[in-house]
Amino acid sequence: MRIATTIFLTDETITPVRLARALEERGFAGLYLPEHTHIPVERTTPNPSGGELPREYGRTLDPFVALAQAAAVTRDLGLGTGITLVAQHDPIGLAKQAATLDHLSGGRFTLGVGFGWNVEEAADHGVRWSTRRELVRDRMAVMRALWAAEPTAYTGEYGGVRASHAHPKPLRAPRGPVTGPRTLLGGAAGPRLFAHISEYADGWMPIGGRGLAESVPALRA
Repeated sequence: MRIATTIFLTDETITPVRLARALEERGFAGLYLPEHTHIPVERTTPNPSGGELPREYGRTLDPFVALAQAAAVTRDLGLGTGITLVAQHDPIGLAKQAATLDHLSGGRFTLGVGFGWNVEEAADHGVRWSTRRELVRDRMAVMRALWAAEPTAYTGEYGGVRASHAHPKPLRAPRGPVTGPRTLLGGAAGPRLFAHISEYADGWMPIGGRGLAESVPALRA
């Protein structure tokens, strides 16, 4: 059994370097970091877990910068985002970040993809909430075009990219419809999520552990 850890690394916690070294020394398989650029003070979106939103949500380190530090001091530890809020990124820049981290870590990077829960945070990034899932789908297609072995163009409803020279490439070979680093899509089980996973991800990053005995066979089907 492989066991990884996820943690809110902040300006008040253990450093990425110290944590990554400790995890690898103890045989952990990976380190996954969440992402929030900011938490608007005035918001109506409730904490998904209930109660007051914990302090660390507004203090998270940038996961790509923190994971780059972790990559530099480890050899085998898996490195992932849990999750990246793809709708809140420019996909061309995000494709470069993900490919660079995967390249420099020797293919150890996992891109965890999520749709988000904080309406106000997303709105500050110009995201229209009702279309965020299709926006993520489109932005993943832009990134796949940039990760392709040959210059590939893509035009979608929410943006596109010309056929371009874009290096480094993620180290994993294309597998079916998926191109790029190992990609897991996070969220609660359901037909919409599973349709997205089957289209552009390697697998699922579940929320919690309940119901997996029923959900995993449905996803595989």
